[in-house]
Amino acid sequence: MHQAYVERVVDLLAPAGNVLLNVSVADATERVESGDPARIREIDGQFALWAKRGNLVRMARSIGRPMRYFLAKRAEGPCLIIAERIDEIAAWLRAEGYGDQFHPSYTRMVPAHHLTEIALLGCPDPSPTLTRFFAPQRNRLSTNLDEIGAAYISTLAAECDKWLNGIDPHEPLGVLFSGGIDSGALFLVLHHLLLRRGDSPARLKAFTLNVADSNLKSQISDFKSSDVAQATRFLDELDLGLFLEVIDVPSAELDVAETIRVIEDYKPLDVQSATMALALCKAIRQRYPDWKYLTDGDGGDENLKDYPIEDNPELTIRSVLNNSMLYQEGWGVEAIKHSLTYSGGQSRGHIRTAAPARACGFVGFSPYALPNVIDVAEGIPFIELTDWDHSRLYALKGEIVRRGVEAITGLTMPIFEKRRFQRGVVDAAHFDQLFAHSEADYRRMLTAAFTAK
Repeated sequence: MHQAYVERVVDLLAPAGNVLLNVSVADATERVESGDPARIREIDGQFALWAKRGNLVRMARSIGRPMRYFLAKRAEGPCLIIAERIDEIAAWLRAEGYGDQFHPSYTRMVPAHHLTEIALLGCPDPSPTLTRFFAPQRNRLSTNLDEIGAAYISTLAAECDKWLNGIDPHEPLGVLFSGGIDSGALFLVLHHLLLRRGDSPARLKAFTLNVADSNLKSQISDFKSSDVAQATRFLDELDLGLFLEVIDVPSAELDVAETIRVIEDYKPLDVQSATMALALCKAIRQRYPDWKYLTDGDGGDENLKDYPIEDNPELTIRSVLNNSMLYQEGWGVEAIKHSLTYSGGQSRGHIRTAAPARACGFVGFSPYALPNVIDVAEGIPFIELTDWDHSRLYALKGEIVRRGVEAITGLTMPIFEKRRFQRGVVDAAHFDQLFAHSEADYRRMLTAAFTAK
């Protein structure tokens, strides 16, 4: 006689991980269950959601929250485990007696901006189907930089305003702050919104990391990183220096192997950034045991395509400007180079920001990575504005953001030369010592982390 399969779904996602700005969790989940891309697109915020209808499981996420799954085999039928992290899946499998089925490469990442559907049918397992629910219209804005800036920053401000609506007005707010374009604009927008609401701006702190060589004979606090100098100058020029809080961390406390365990990835740039983010988050937590909310500028570079193309031999300015959301999503879910285990672009790389904050008990918020903000950025006519010129592309971000911040807040923000977060918090010589490993070394560290569990 035919024995019917009994499918099972195990939900390991923490409910508090979603930051929904316009609908309830129940409403958002119903939209995912419907399978209607247009209704899912209307969900505003950073989220990882799933729903089951019959034997069909539907999952959807934004960039701001990772979402993984693993299909386990049972005699009675398939079991789909949904979690934020690989190690959570591994721990559940071991506890339930299915540990021999686990390998990290068998886990799958739900790609951002796509509805992922899996039919739990037993054996054989059908491949998931992917349907895009976020497809911004490109090149729809004018070439007027004042109009572009106002549209971009006003959308950022609107998203931040909705975020503030859900937070107790007495809760402190931290900005991971370098004085660069993205964290600088975010800080000024939040400061403006608090004043407009009649809230105390004293709720706000700009946390800047300062990593000094532990072997130096002088005091750690005697060293000032490039980011500290930049952050100080940024805020002092606007008479806002009282909001800056420098977080000193000795280099001996940085642990690349620990970072790899936290982010569960091995890409060198993400490992470098996450190592510094983890050090900053751990130090803030130590100083402020009850602090809850941190926000950051991650996603701003991706939105305005502000990465040095020359550093990546796989890219040309034509590939960057011709491919929608290349930096956010990678080459696309249909591409050969799309990783099933890790997704692509910032859909993968946002773990460098999300995982350190979560590991230290913070609720993180990355407004530049929200679909509504990305939607405006994708509407910018980059080709028309740059005529395929690298230097014009790299100068564009500062012009757009500066004009937008001035239009929304009335403040003229300082603009400094681009520098990666991980490069700005430590001197160049010591950076090379900290990150002397290759990607192959990082892969081995990740394998070791899972083998040791």
